[in-house]
Amino acid sequence: MPLRTTKIALMLVVLLAAAVAHAQGGPPFRTDDPETPGNQHWEINFGFIGDRNPAAGAYQVPDFDINYGLGDRIQLKYEIPIAIEETRPQPATATASAVYGQVIGGLGESLMGIKWRFYEHHPGDAAWKGRFGTGLLSVFGHHAEVQKQPAEASGDSPGGADSPEQVVNLSVGTYPQLFADNPTRSVPRGVVAPGPSFYLPLEVNARLGPIRLDGEVGYNFGNREVPQSWGRGLIVGHEFSDRTEAYVEIYDQQDANRLPAGKGVGQFATGVPKQREATLGLGGRQALNQAKTLNLLLMGGRSFQAVSANNNEPSWIAYVGLQLLLGPKE
Repeated sequence: MPLRTTKIALMLVVLLAAAVAHAQGGPPFRTDDPETPGNQHWEINFGFIGDRNPAAGAYQVPDFDINYGLGDRIQLKYEIPIAIEETRPQPATATASAVYGQVIGGLGESLMGIKWRFYEHHPGDAAWKGRFGTGLLSVFGHHAEVQKQPAEASGDSPGGADSPEQVVNLSVGTYPQLFADNPTRSVPRGVVAPGPSFYLPLEVNARLGPIRLDGEVGYNFGNREVPQSWGRGLIVGHEFSDRTEAYVEIYDQQDANRLPAGKGVGQFATGVPKQREATLGLGGRQALNQAKTLNLLLMGGRSFQAVSANNNEPSWIAYVGLQLLLGPKE
């Protein structure tokens, strides 16, 4: 990364972190976090997503992302987009023929996931005792597992039963996700990558004094036609009010191996060098109603690496969508 770009990125992080209240990953960001919707709560996101560079573009118009809270610490997910792949025209060069532009579309991959926040810590609690759990007791009408601990039941700690809100200063979770093809012609036409592939991340949400941040590191195991890859992300943010949030995100996805030529179609053909997407984005959420059950989701950014027609680094990325929160009243 050029020194000037690095300084700008660090300045944005510091400015937003100076008075951080509550950072949350997930849509509209690429980085996710260990947080879940809550028992019997739904989180439904309708997003219009774009990712474009000088040679190609990928769009979801829209992306349907449906999440359900099973207990206090588990989230079930199903996501499916209407996908569009754009090939942008390129002039002939001394070593390559001209490329003619085209736009194709179809049903995207199905994504199925299970998020589990297996550890959470409250100020004043012991580091290990009682911090692990599934949260499934709440499914059967019991109090959340974290409320059964003696230190909290006394009401003396910030997370006690008599406290209006449990303050979590550290949580850790995992979010296994399976990408699977649908029974359409999207793969042979080059609309989506061949599946299946499996992504396994570790996610952390932490409060360090005034700073709240989310970090994610994951590995996509790919398949014979899709390279394996690493995904790494960090977001830091600030709640300007209980209705308005803004965040900065740094995300890096990089191939871990290179596949020989002869597989895949169009933008998903194999035999190319290892690819990378390293992006800096700004975004946030804005509640559109008093109950904060309908939220506007916005994010925009671009690569902080050199962008060319020969790599995956995007000239711009964007997410515009709506989030609908449903479930029993607390």
